Amino acid sequence: MSADSNHELSARLLQWVTHAVHPQAVIQSIHRLQGGMSSIVHSIALYVNDVETKVVLRQFDNEDWLRQEPDLPMHEAESLRWAELASVSTPQILAFDKTGDECGIPAVLMTQLSGTVELQPPSMESWLNGLAEALAQIHKVEADHFPWTYFTYNDISSLQAPSWSSFTDSWDKVIAIVRGPQPKVKHTFIHRDYHPTNVLWEMGKVSGVVDWVNACRGPAGIDIGHCRLNLAQLYDIETADAFLNAYKKHADPSFQYEPYWDLIALIDILFGPPTVYAGWPAFGVTGLTDALMVERLDKYMLSLLERATNH
Repeated sequence: MSADSNHELSARLLQWVTHAVHPQAVIQSIHRLQGGMSSIVHSIALYVNDVETKVVLRQFDNEDWLRQEPDLPMHEAESLRWAELASVSTPQILAFDKTGDECGIPAVLMTQLSGTVELQPPSMESWLNGLAEALAQIHKVEADHFPWTYFTYNDISSLQAPSWSSFTDSWDKVIAIVRGPQPKVKHTFIHRDYHPTNVLWEMGKVSGVVDWVNACRGPAGIDIGHCRLNLAQLYDIETADAFLNAYKKHADPSFQYEPYWDLIALIDILFGPPTVYAGWPAFGVTGLTDALMVERLDKYMLSLLERATNH
């Protein structure tokens, strides 16, 4: 059996994995996956009766996150079950250990989807269309009875204009808007962390959407805004706007764009100076700097402020 050198999995944990897959399953290889920021994620290849199957194991080792949301394994397991209702390929839940009593650490085991992350597509228009269409399909899932509901990661009442920006007056206006009344929208099933490194591709088409641990019932605009924010930082405002236009083409006829949710997605990341998301260089995007993130974030903020003012 081959394994990566970054992290060894305990015999107890591996026994839990094989038992969940099949009593006769034999582990062939273990590899740490790129992009896991708040948990440890591995791909595990197993053979069952000479047929290979691949699974993904997520271990929740972030104590602060578990303290805030102690039901994370159950949350992701239920999110994966709900996500099966969407017309998009998603991992299937195989097992979860809510407390770590069974395998030593809170964990979730799911099937592994085929495909790879694509951040430098040959056709940006086609890529954005696929990205938008997949999200629109997710939002068509009713979530009235889904147990987890949307909340902001930042306390809006205590927000202040970021010290790293030279546009503090404009940020103050953004904060004033998000403290105002929320647009009334029908809540639906949302991914809550929808961005390009959570979407897999094969042969130029979306092959699946992963990382469902934050899924909840909430405004579709939160997913759109989060993805647009990532696109603005990764590429530019024009790409973020093109994604919005593509989404509108695939959205339910009742969908109405509200800049408010873009601004909410924006203030959700105001925990400190902007930095390059580690997943981007891990998937081959070079040349990004923290200074560039500040510049792009300010420009994007100004564009959203204009949208909100003119809406």
